[in-house]
Amino acid sequence: MALPAGGSAGGGGLGGPAGESFDAVDVIIAKRDGQRLSGAMIDWVIDAYTRGVVAEEQMAALAMAIVLNGMDRAEIAAWTSAMVRTGQRLSFRNLAAPTVDKHSTGGVGDKITLPLGPLVASYGVAVPQLSGRGLGHTGGTLDKLESVAGWRAALSTQEMMDQLAAVGAVVCQAGSGLAPADRKLYALRDVTGTVESIPLIASSIMSKKIAEGTAALVLDVKCGSGAFMKDQARAAELARTMVALGHDAAVDTVALVTDMSTPLGLTVGNALEVREALEVLAGGGPPDVVELTCALAREMLAAAARQVAAAPGQAARVEAGRLLEADPLESLANGRAMDKWRAMVAAQGGDPDAPLPVAREAQTVLAPRGGRLTRLDALAVGVAAWRLGAGRSRKEDPVQAGAGIELHAKPGDLVAPGQPLMTLWTDTPERFARALEALEGAFAVEPAGDNPPVENSPGSGPGVGPQPDYRYLGPEGKALESCPPRAIVLERISLEGDRP
Repeated sequence: MALPAGGSAGGGGLGGPAGESFDAVDVIIAKRDGQRLSGAMIDWVIDAYTRGVVAEEQMAALAMAIVLNGMDRAEIAAWTSAMVRTGQRLSFRNLAAPTVDKHSTGGVGDKITLPLGPLVASYGVAVPQLSGRGLGHTGGTLDKLESVAGWRAALSTQEMMDQLAAVGAVVCQAGSGLAPADRKLYALRDVTGTVESIPLIASSIMSKKIAEGTAALVLDVKCGSGAFMKDQARAAELARTMVALGHDAAVDTVALVTDMSTPLGLTVGNALEVREALEVLAGGGPPDVVELTCALAREMLAAAARQVAAAPGQAARVEAGRLLEADPLESLANGRAMDKWRAMVAAQGGDPDAPLPVAREAQTVLAPRGGRLTRLDALAVGVAAWRLGAGRSRKEDPVQAGAGIELHAKPGDLVAPGQPLMTLWTDTPERFARALEALEGAFAVEPAGDNPPVENSPGSGPGVGPQPDYRYLGPEGKALESCPPRAIVLERISLEGDRP
């Protein structure tokens, strides 16, 4: 049961400190004992923590109580809303175009933001993407874009608005005024063993996205070894929680649960991933990157169509229909998405024609035997790229623009003995040894004639359709040269009635 405003847990509290509505200890005890916190209690504790009235050790204890006992939907919504209110909330209502953002929970080789924003913007949709930097084995979009000569991540709110109006797409760093309580709480959770809580993860992500002010949001919730959520069922639970939070805050929200058991695409590292994104924008690129980019683009265009369809008149209905019927592959093939990329980069001081950085040193990993590559672990590849200099251990650490890993084969491919499987790139060759250590046991090559299974899915869960058949013999017993592509999108999660 929820505690009343001004009340205390256990019936023994004497109220909060002078001038305060509650006492932190009472709030901690309530959640420790499995009680539901009232909206008033949540509002107070988030505000008081931001003001420094609730001490770090007290918030750490409350976070652990939440990890152990959870929160219901009303509590999570109140917690998220309270964090939003600790800072500013942007608004894009003055823009003529519908607005849609995308957020990924992070993975290895996840360069989707780079082609996706310009692609969706090429259809007349405004795409504001406030992004972050990489930490650990997952890369950061800002780090990738900073490998483009002259590009800058820091924009004022007015500069961001002007660019959205003129270009339609922007990727920039989030300002310090968005959900400052989350920034403080995230740092605390990171050092107190309270990161892995779906209520806290969901509220952390969604408080920033709601504060950003976009009308619609498409979530890419990754699962597998290279993702934060290793299991599909847990990833789907996180996705459902965030979709509900979005709708509770009047943000049209849809989520795709996607596979991150194997690196996405053929590159992991900042400039390497920009190069691959440019291949996609030019109408090429690895099939899995193109597939996921287009799947997310279709969801974003559908969300934009719902905004347009809400306006009265025949013109709005026609425009909504155009967005719904759009084929993202067309804008990749005809150059419109590339034109938007160039305009977006140039608007932020970047030179879209400048050559991308290339690391000074390279080392190749060869196939130990011939056969079929059946496994390529995303986490191991991500850690190896991090150790090569593509990532950072602390937020203040520099990154090497050219460092990373280039893949020459993916699970399902046939390889010959001694064939290159991947190339490691770095400016500091002393990093190769530790990167190679991370790759020990990261891949498996099995005899092709033994019909080995490819390790693909991070698990199954509700709402998952039929998975691909990874047998390597055709209907007449003839060996296939390669296996069918693995499933990238595992599940779509939304609330009912989100289609026009």
